[in-house]
Amino acid sequence: MTHPAIARTAHRSIDVDGVEVFYRESVPTRPDAPVLLLLHGFPSASHQYARLIDTLGTDHRLIAPDYPGFGRTTAPADFAYDFDALAEVTEAFVQALGLTRFVMYVFDFGAPVGFRLALRHPEWIAGIVVQNGNAYTDGLTQGARDFIALRPEDDGAEETIRGLLTLEGTKGQYLAGTRDPASIAPDGWTLDQHYLDLPGRKEAQIALAFDYRTNVNCYSAWQAWLRAHRPPTLIVWGTGDPFFGPDGARAFLRDVPGAELHLLDTGHFALEEDLGPIAALVGDFLDRTWPRD
Repeated sequence: MTHPAIARTAHRSIDVDGVEVFYRESVPTRPDAPVLLLLHGFPSASHQYARLIDTLGTDHRLIAPDYPGFGRTTAPADFAYDFDALAEVTEAFVQALGLTRFVMYVFDFGAPVGFRLALRHPEWIAGIVVQNGNAYTDGLTQGARDFIALRPEDDGAEETIRGLLTLEGTKGQYLAGTRDPASIAPDGWTLDQHYLDLPGRKEAQIALAFDYRTNVNCYSAWQAWLRAHRPPTLIVWGTGDPFFGPDGARAFLRDVPGAELHLLDTGHFALEEDLGPIAALVGDFLDRTWPRD
């Protein structure tokens, strides 16, 4: 019996302007392999892509960094956590690795990070995979709108955010909207909670939660960029997402009419339940859109 090849993966850290960025990188078998930059979501880290890297990394170069305040990346004590800062560190990380062209996979927090990169460096973007990465008000559920509306001066606002940073809150993000919650391995939310419970991490997440409204303010600029550049775009979206509803997936078609849309009957962390179909779609998309000499 033959088995699918499991990609070889390197785990490294690199200093980027005083931030020690941890990242995972597949080691493909061919030097001209398509490059996919994997931008993770909240409250996770690069480990959320480990199985995707195993699946696609033999024929594709997959790179997944941890942002400051997440996973194994370490930042100075005075690091100011907002989405501009996450994007600036990711931009410097890309430059440190010498990447000049890649497809980016944007999920959750990866969308505001990735679209900031795209605005600054449109020449970098060979294509976009969007997986529950919102860029339209259409996609904001009422729960998401209520959360984004929280302000530091509001009574109980910080306590509401802290409630999402508990084990119960983290586990709930993985299970909500899934077809079969019992099929979701506990490893993801358990590791996420380990990192959330490290010193200073909850304060970093609270700062980012209060800054999330700046992303909504950027939606029109990101949409204008999509209309202007019309990048090859693959959209895979878990329709049971309690934060970003499927209308947010459909909205991309207004600005990128040629985008490929696949709605999946699963939740926010769609790779947990639908790794197989998503990996097949992403691998095919990379092979079709990556420029060849």
